[in-house]
Amino acid sequence: MAFSYSIKDQEALHFVTFTVHQWADVFTRKDYVDILVESINYCQKAKGLKVYAWVIMTNHCHFILSSDKVPLSDIIRDLKKFTSKEIIKAIELNQFESKKRWLLWLLKKDGHIWFWEEGYHGEEIFSAPFLESKINYIHQNPVRAGIVEKEEEYINSSCGEFYGIRKSKIELSPL
Repeated sequence: MAFSYSIKDQEALHFVTFTVHQWADVFTRKDYVDILVESINYCQKAKGLKVYAWVIMTNHCHFILSSDKVPLSDIIRDLKKFTSKEIIKAIELNQFESKKRWLLWLLKKDGHIWFWEEGYHGEEIFSAPFLESKINYIHQNPVRAGIVEKEEEYINSSCGEFYGIRKSKIELSPL
C-alpha cells in the first residue's frame, strides 16, 4: 500500500498538490478550471479554507492552504470528492469535448469515478524561507512547463495578484 500524506497540524499552512488520474490533461478547458475554482471559493466561504497561493496546470494543481474552522484534511477530502463528480458530469455534458470518450474511459470505470490520484502530496510550511520557496515553485510552474515566458502571464494562478496585475480568481488570504 502506498504512503499517503496526512496533515498533523490541521491549522498550519500546507503546500499541497492534487494530480489528475494518470496525469490526464483535463484543465485545458476553462469550464473544468471554473468548477475547481468555484469549489475552492465555496470552501473558503462555507468551511473557512484559506488560500495563500495557487496554480492550476493542465493535469495537476498546487496550493498553499490552511483552515482555522474545519479540519484542512476534511476540506481537501470533500473538495476532491465534489470536484471529481462535477468535472466528470461536465465532461459528459460537453458536446465540444474532443477527448470525451478517452477521458471518460480513463476517469470513470464501472460507474466509479477516479478523477484525482489517491491522496495528495503535502508538506507543512515550517518557515518563511520555505514558504517563499513554495510560492516561487507554484508561480514558476507554468514557466517551467513552457506555457508562458513570464510567471505573471499565466491566468490560472495567484501570481498576477502577487504582482498587482489582476485580481486572483481565488480570494487570497494575507500572509
